[in-house]
Amino acid sequence: MIDFLLNGQPRHCDVSPDTSVLELLRVTLGQTGTKEGCASGDCGACTVAIGETRSDGRVHYHSANACIMPAHQLQGRQLVTVEGLARGESLHPAQAAMVECHASQCGFCTPGVVMSLFTLHEAQRGAGDERPAPFSPRRLEAALGGNLCRCTGYRPIRDAALSMGEYTEQRPAWLDAATPVISRTGLAARPAEEAPFAQPRTLDELIELRRRHPDVPIVAGATDLWLEVTQRLEHFSRLVDVTRVAELTAIEETILADGRAGWWVGAAVTYSRLEPLLEEHHEAFAHLLHRLGSAQVRNRGTLGGNIANASPIGDTPPVLLALASRLWLCGPEGDRELPLDDFFLDYKQTALGEGEVIRAIFLPRAETGRHLKVWKLSKRREDDISALLGAFAWRVEGGMLRDVRLAFGGMAATPTRARAAEAALEGQAPTTAAFQAARRALSRDFQPMSDVRGSDQYRRLGAANLLERLRLVACRTDQPRATKDPSMHDLDPQVMLHAFAH
Repeated sequence: MIDFLLNGQPRHCDVSPDTSVLELLRVTLGQTGTKEGCASGDCGACTVAIGETRSDGRVHYHSANACIMPAHQLQGRQLVTVEGLARGESLHPAQAAMVECHASQCGFCTPGVVMSLFTLHEAQRGAGDERPAPFSPRRLEAALGGNLCRCTGYRPIRDAALSMGEYTEQRPAWLDAATPVISRTGLAARPAEEAPFAQPRTLDELIELRRRHPDVPIVAGATDLWLEVTQRLEHFSRLVDVTRVAELTAIEETILADGRAGWWVGAAVTYSRLEPLLEEHHEAFAHLLHRLGSAQVRNRGTLGGNIANASPIGDTPPVLLALASRLWLCGPEGDRELPLDDFFLDYKQTALGEGEVIRAIFLPRAETGRHLKVWKLSKRREDDISALLGAFAWRVEGGMLRDVRLAFGGMAATPTRARAAEAALEGQAPTTAAFQAARRALSRDFQPMSDVRGSDQYRRLGAANLLERLRLVACRTDQPRATKDPSMHDLDPQVMLHAFAH
């Protein structure tokens, strides 16, 4: 049983643990403005807005894919759909702009586009009824990157987004009303270990649940787990939701025993929350987030989920491997730390013990003189799964490469480091000969497979070309211009990707 607000109106619904927000809206509540397209969180037709009251007392809205969001995660939240924005003939600025700019054709994808524009509009508004501040092209691109259906073309939708601030604010009053403290009814009123969809609030509650039910699936953002429901038609009779565990949603500064400074990032921290920290301290990592799913996915997906999923093509594990990150694991037998290097054992197999969970991930502070580069190859620039991802960290000391860490996704059964290639570069000057040796060493590191995202040959070539790109960057970054490898001067980094087959 869940209690939430739908377009400002209280709702009390009894649904199964594996019911999505989209199914709740269309089947149970008869709200059919929200559409189903891909049922996998890619197309954006099912986009809705989720509102939460934060410490500043204001309601903050973020976009989400209703098709892959568990309905039970609406508990105590505000759900806004396209039906709630208009009042008679008075349209919300996002709707009015779409109409005036002729940004809709068949109309199937329009509700999702409107809801993405709504969350952009709300995020740009100040307190009260201030007009929205101007937003950058990058902000607009990020907001609409998860709405792939654009039968009118992109320009009218872009025009609508840019003109929203010109329209009179016709906003329902309930949009600014703080979400009420709703009593924990239904499943929440029962002991947590008996709840079919348990939402523990503390780490101790979570660990006790894991002790009693070690095989019950854990759900956070559900951006991957829910594909089991929508694509494979799996049924989950019980789930444990970790998104409200206080310890798993915290970001805390720390210094490890080895002296490294950084942050423990809670496993349930979303990409959107993590992004400002990365932009300040790890620009290359932050840039990767712009290509990790869509805004809807980044608002829901978590760093811990991307690691625990143990996918060979997960985007963040190679970066964390390059940064020598560590994991803080908790379970019925106590806490322990583990280098991320030792976490991935085989395809979809990890070092998590029975009942253990990832509490936090150590993100090291950027060190002076140490560099990080991350490059992703995929068929689409935005909102696509990696065919191959390379993350590279190094420093230069006395003109020689030191502490080289080269990590790849999509090249093996797990995200892993290219240790033979690392050894070929360690202690060497960043020259053509050193990187040729590193590219040859990749054949000892990896024997990639072929699948729908790329052949084994494509992956080998792509990985080798990324190392060549790294050579160009390392030369430009770390050596005086007069001593740089002369073979790089006539090559553009983009052309280079196609120029080195071996």
